[in-house]
Amino acid sequence: MRKATLFAGLVAGFSTLAINAAQAVEIEYWQYVFDTRVKAMDELITNFQKANPDITVKQVTFPYADYQTRVIAANMAGNGPDVMQLFYGWLDKFVAGKLLQPLPTDAFPHDKIESEFFPIVTAMKRGDDYYGLPTAVRSLALFYNKKLFTEAGLDPNSPPKTLDDFVAAAQKIAKHDGSGNLTVAGSTLDMAGQDHQWWREVLVRQFGGMPYTDGDKKVAYNSDAGLKALKFYTSLQLEKKIGQAGFMDEGQAAFRGGKAGMTIDGTFRLGAFKSIKDFEWGVTELPANAEGVRSNYASYFANGISAKATGAELEASKKFLAYISSPEAMDIWLKTVGELPARRAAAMTETNLKDPIYGPFLKGLEYAHTTMFMDEAGQRQTAMDMVNRVLLEGQKPEDSLKQAAEAEQEIIDAAKP
Repeated sequence: MRKATLFAGLVAGFSTLAINAAQAVEIEYWQYVFDTRVKAMDELITNFQKANPDITVKQVTFPYADYQTRVIAANMAGNGPDVMQLFYGWLDKFVAGKLLQPLPTDAFPHDKIESEFFPIVTAMKRGDDYYGLPTAVRSLALFYNKKLFTEAGLDPNSPPKTLDDFVAAAQKIAKHDGSGNLTVAGSTLDMAGQDHQWWREVLVRQFGGMPYTDGDKKVAYNSDAGLKALKFYTSLQLEKKIGQAGFMDEGQAAFRGGKAGMTIDGTFRLGAFKSIKDFEWGVTELPANAEGVRSNYASYFANGISAKATGAELEASKKFLAYISSPEAMDIWLKTVGELPARRAAAMTETNLKDPIYGPFLKGLEYAHTTMFMDEAGQRQTAMDMVNRVLLEGQKPEDSLKQAAEAEQEIIDAAKP
């Protein structure tokens, strides 16, 4: 009798295991390699799996340069991710390629999305559908090296407030050797970094223009304001000699190495800059123009659900996306990566606004613009080429500006649905 009871118990135990195994599901989450982002996602996955022991999430990463190609190739082969990260500027390409499915409204009601997230979340909406939600949002700010400020006779606690202040401070910080070669930049010049955003959405507006019209479908910077903005930017190297394109390869590398007094970068750089030990650095809002006009650029990476996710994988993906776009996840992301919470209530707290690091970025969000890219990589390249033609080839700014506007309009027109 006892043996029969034991046997029955074993059978029941095996049956339970079989049922649990049948109910368990594994999904894949893909993002590009960036140390702090990978670390933050590892923590989020651990938390999620503790709360959902029947779901396993596997994180897969690729270098940024290969990421879009790998996602597209995997989708064509039918074995891509269940939940994926994408830059908001890639959305049209991903939707056209049938990589994403609209967010199910049972889990992600539109009214809640629009009431709780910053308004820039609408960049993930096409027609009546949302295709993704961000964990964090980004804006730009001016990072400055307090050690170099002090060495140049500048007040390390009084960073530049205007463009004129910015240029004057950078000229005092910049150093050159006997042959005129730059050894310390007053400020980095890096169009491949965030300077193309600074030029497009900040400088063009501060000089009285608009970068685009017609919902960002019509290039408008081939104007007097756009020309003034381009001349101002290129003069920083050609006339003011405060920096040089390509100095130490990347602007962020020059700043981290203590060889640049200032750099314009995004919130995503905070996690990496926290490792700097050789000097104290600060953050301030992007410089205003002489009339006090400010502008900024806001962006984000969103997370969406693959078009291939169905059944149990779809239900697990919905749960995972809901968690990584929750206030708890946003708090972890802020502390680990440095990017600001995408939900307004989670971001605009009294503590965050008073924080000397987060505060300037949050203030920038209040007057930021979000470029609705049709082809983010291609449009970024036109800005880089525009500046390089002036700096490296000696082309007249007005000619290079016109060439850039024409090239970018072609990209936008080709990408229109």
